Amino acid sequence: MAFVDEIKLFMKAGRGGDGVVRWLHEKGKEFLGPSGGDGGRGGNIYAHVVRDLNILSSYKNTKEFKAENGASGMRNSRKGKDGEDLYIDFPLGAVITNHNTGEKISLDKEGENVFLLQGGRGGLGNEYFKASTNVRPQQSTKGKDGEEADFSIELELFADMGLVGLPNAGKSSLINELTNANSKVGAYAFTTLEPSLGALYGYVIADIPGLIEGASQGKGLGHKFLRHIKRTKVVLHCVSLENEDVVSVYETVRKELNDYSKDLASKSEIIILTKTDTVSKEVLDKKKKSLAKFSEHIVSVTVYDDEAIKELKDYLVKYMRSIGDK
Repeated sequence: MAFVDEIKLFMKAGRGGDGVVRWLHEKGKEFLGPSGGDGGRGGNIYAHVVRDLNILSSYKNTKEFKAENGASGMRNSRKGKDGEDLYIDFPLGAVITNHNTGEKISLDKEGENVFLLQGGRGGLGNEYFKASTNVRPQQSTKGKDGEEADFSIELELFADMGLVGLPNAGKSSLINELTNANSKVGAYAFTTLEPSLGALYGYVIADIPGLIEGASQGKGLGHKFLRHIKRTKVVLHCVSLENEDVVSVYETVRKELNDYSKDLASKSEIIILTKTDTVSKEVLDKKKKSLAKFSEHIVSVTVYDDEAIKELKDYLVKYMRSIGDK
């Protein structure tokens, strides 16, 4: 099933049931008084937060959700049954936008139920209108429509570390070696078409599609997924040593992060120089030195070196523990 991280849905809360005109009856006596009950309330709609990143995929062919209507009132003053509330599963980290009101709701807590739409109020039965001046009321009212709206749902992943870099920077290979991810790897640009997640000793790493110049304005694929690293604690900036000018490559990606979000650009960053097997030690040292002015946290790795991968794992875990919940 293809990964879906944004979708549009129409939702409608339940309509309230109608009030009714009914009369008390006893043997041998008719129309002793009004006994029409009120209609039931229409069902509300709630977002239920689950830890399932693929849940939006199940809504690709179901774009409308409607809560149950309330039942009409009944005789003997009985109120109609309330419509059943509708709980729709959405992934942790999703942002729901109500296009009727402009309200944005962030789903940040697993298991919580977040109110979205109010069901319609039930109508009034004729018993409600009974008075000393109206002993045989013929009035009743219809139930009210429930609220309805078009919604956009966008997923923003919760991850401890987010891998960024130009296409072919080695991000997919790296996340596969560091974690239990199974990110697609290929010798061409934009191999990664959707975010990949992996866990490193309990820390979640997200790999997003490669960024290109202008990504923050919509070029390439990466702009669509930049929101997935907005909530990360640390940016892992991969720079391939296959690039002659690593400073220019680094600054290109940094500019896109900054243009997209100042908060994202201000996050803690570790520069990871990849594909060290393509250069000599002297060239590696020279390129490390040229990037030193940007960060004190610079490491180098090749995915074919088990010892280098182990050292990088230890380094990342130690760093994450040092920053704690910051």
